[in-house]
Amino acid sequence: MDRDDTIVKDVPYCSNPDDLKLYPGVSEAISKLNKAGFLVIMVTNQSGIGRGYFDVPRFEEMCVKLNADVVEGGGRIDDIFYCPHRPEDHCDCRKPEIGMGIKAIMKYGINPKRSYMIGDHDKDLEFGKRLGMVSLRVTENRSFVDNVNDIIERCKTDNSR
Repeated sequence: MDRDDTIVKDVPYCSNPDDLKLYPGVSEAISKLNKAGFLVIMVTNQSGIGRGYFDVPRFEEMCVKLNADVVEGGGRIDDIFYCPHRPEDHCDCRKPEIGMGIKAIMKYGINPKRSYMIGDHDKDLEFGKRLGMVSLRVTENRSFVDNVNDIIERCKTDNSR
């Protein structure tokens, strides 16, 4: 899953953990994924690091706070992969490039054909599709929670996932 405008309201170049606020129902939705046997992995572009707005230790503080908020609601994020680069760096990890996905696949032995990507932006969907995942979009009318509920329903009817 993506982070900004997917599970939390986007605060541009957010460097304050207190500014990260989960959307309603996100913790519980993540818990549903956990209980269904999914690894819940966040992949997020964080060019604020490369631009000097905050450093890696500060980003890690935000991840600790985000995880604590998710745990408070009964869920858990299994891992977080991030790209610290600016778009003009042309790295292989900034979504829609698939470097973060390849790292997660290798680390956890993930089968991307049995995986989902949830995000709000074209680059998130392209990232998932390039890895062979089903990509689902968060919009004003379709939340992260709605997408998770669809995944859970698909799993009930499709034993291959």
